Amino acid sequence: MANKPILVVMAAGMGSRYGGLKQIDPVGPSGEAILDYSLYDARRAGFETVVFIIKHEIEQAFREAVGARAVHAGFAVRYAYQQLEKLPEGFSVPEGRVKPWGTAHAILVAEEAIGDAPFAVINADDYYGPQGFRLIYDYLSTHADGDKYAWSMVGFLLGNTVSANGSVSRGVCVTDEQGNLVSVTERTCIEPYEGGIHYTEDGGATWQDLLANTVVSMNLWGFTPGYIAEAKAGFAAFLQQNLPVNPLKCEYYLPSVVTAALQQDKADVHVLTSADKWHGITYREDKPELVEALRQMSAQGLYPTDRLF
Repeated sequence: MANKPILVVMAAGMGSRYGGLKQIDPVGPSGEAILDYSLYDARRAGFETVVFIIKHEIEQAFREAVGARAVHAGFAVRYAYQQLEKLPEGFSVPEGRVKPWGTAHAILVAEEAIGDAPFAVINADDYYGPQGFRLIYDYLSTHADGDKYAWSMVGFLLGNTVSANGSVSRGVCVTDEQGNLVSVTERTCIEPYEGGIHYTEDGGATWQDLLANTVVSMNLWGFTPGYIAEAKAGFAAFLQQNLPVNPLKCEYYLPSVVTAALQQDKADVHVLTSADKWHGITYREDKPELVEALRQMSAQGLYPTDRLF
């Protein structure tokens, strides 16, 4: 492949429910952040270039805490900045708007840094495990656009992603017989209970069960450059539709671009399933579980027992 796959890390957001800058919060035995583990796993999988999407406001802390370690790990490091004023011609930031424009907008601001390479996208504050990075790198390295965009997604088993400390939102995936994505349905209140896992859409008045092996999206995607073209084409229409009704909080989400491409039969999105346990820190109480899991994985030899880099 002429252009090797690169890794794109969305790190511009702040964790509102957890509080603080989760992207650089230490969780490893030597002060590693969650993102350090993703970088370690991605580098082992074959990625050599990383693009960090951040805000200027966190740039110094981020470069010192994460960027320097990525360089030390052998990555070529690029930065892109998700700022509110980066909008299509004819649009301006509504008065009082402080919320970022969403994950699809994050990819748009990284267009120059990504260039014409295929790319994987991850959240900075999620632990995905090694298998997902191997799957997505191998797929991006061996597939190119044909009649349709050749996109991909690493799905995780729902039972490996829920939190014992509160409800979570997950994108529940439906695939066809070829393993291609048909739809992603966002379920915003999923909780484990003694008999299994269930979700509610009416504030807890009724609950529906979900199987633990249900495949869900955790925002580990693989794209060709066509994704940027599709996101750019849809952004102005999104703003025209949503700014009049929700000027301060509307967001242009990455999966919405995928959904539009699927509906228009422009893309095949192959779902690759990882058996690794996903970890995140949705709630403060999730952190001790992650810290212990990483300690155990280091003890088992999955990661170095001293510093990763």
